[in-house]
Amino acid sequence: MTAQTMLIGNRPCLIYGEAHAEYLLLQMTGEHELQSMESEVTAIAQSAHHFLFAAIPVESWNDALSPWEAPAVWGKQGFGGNATDTLRFLTEQVVPTLKQQFRLPENVKIILGGYSLAGLFALWASTQTNLFYGIAAASPSVWFPGWMEFEQQHPIQAQHIYLSLGDKEEHTKNAVMAAVGDSICTLHSRLAERGTDCTLEWNSGGHFKDADLRTAKAFRWTMEDHT
Repeated sequence: MTAQTMLIGNRPCLIYGEAHAEYLLLQMTGEHELQSMESEVTAIAQSAHHFLFAAIPVESWNDALSPWEAPAVWGKQGFGGNATDTLRFLTEQVVPTLKQQFRLPENVKIILGGYSLAGLFALWASTQTNLFYGIAAASPSVWFPGWMEFEQQHPIQAQHIYLSLGDKEEHTKNAVMAAVGDSICTLHSRLAERGTDCTLEWNSGGHFKDADLRTAKAFRWTMEDHT
């Protein structure tokens, strides 16, 4: 599946897939993910569903995808808390542009997904709007300070949620990030109790293993019917 580059706002978005699609898949991406985007989309395309996929670049990963400010957890770079601006760009520019350009049905099922902090962004975005049919959160940063308490007060609205984690991710010396295993299990239980169609999948390995394939798996699951 070949990509076309399309400027939305002033951002060069990579678009794969077809017009009139049943599903619109959106993923916020960092520079580090672009070289593996083709293998990810090829893996998503193993699904029988018709989809249009858009990879939307962010300039500053830690700032653009964090829902509020937080101090650095590793290294020196903290989190700027600009997720609200990123979500506004998605809802006011990306989605309307793609719907129009690719003649997507008015009721197209929109799935927001991503890996790591982009996975957390997707979950957080669904607490802010009911726009999303599903959320494909692969190894999401649910350790993010204050996230679990926030979600309790502002529940995720999408009805189809995929969560995953690498089985070595919680075995880290970083005390903040070591909470990721407990947090994701708690979130999964919470969603299940609310009657959400959700799953939690454990992958072998640490956080940086097979990110593209794990994200593809997340999108594929979210397009399937589990009833």
